[in-house]
Amino acid sequence: MTENPASLVRLLKDIRACRLCEAYLPLGPRPVLIADINARILIAGQAPGTKVHESGVPWDDPSGERLRDWLGVTPEVFYNPKKFAIIPQGFCYPGKLASGGDAPPRPECARTWHPQLIPELKNIRLIIAAGQYAHKYYLGAARKKTLTETVAAYSEYAPRVIPLPHPSWRVVGWMKRNPWFEADVLPELRARVHALLAESGE
Repeated sequence: MTENPASLVRLLKDIRACRLCEAYLPLGPRPVLIADINARILIAGQAPGTKVHESGVPWDDPSGERLRDWLGVTPEVFYNPKKFAIIPQGFCYPGKLASGGDAPPRPECARTWHPQLIPELKNIRLIIAAGQYAHKYYLGAARKKTLTETVAAYSEYAPRVIPLPHPSWRVVGWMKRNPWFEADVLPELRARVHALLAESGE
């Protein structure tokens, strides 16, 4: 395994000390991410929820359990930084909307840190983009009019990106309305993930 270069070590230290949007964060800043030069798979999510903010462990909640089930991996593999990089669009919990859902990721993270961080991860072969904010960032103009259309067109983005819905509790009803996701997308996702894990020695 390759040691993390000094540039990545410094960058991660700077990100974890970031206070750019502190004034807008109801629980204060606590950047949550995992990044290592050896990772071949990037999990690109939205932003931490309250449980993840408390623990400091990304995807440490029911959404993470569902995501790991979709990937077909154990927590031990998922949290191995040599296997998976976990980089949300926003590193800190952004608060709630008036409607009760989580607010969108703060834009400062992607604007300030992602252009520096993503190029440091030179071995990434697959980006798993979970949710509309990750679709927008990693697919840009190539994404479709709706999240459902974007996920259904997953083969168009191969082999670099697989777009997924966000695995929150809300996805349960969506999956019932879109049975092709479980029948077609998840087997392809698991096959791609496990092929890359096998290449990296898993």
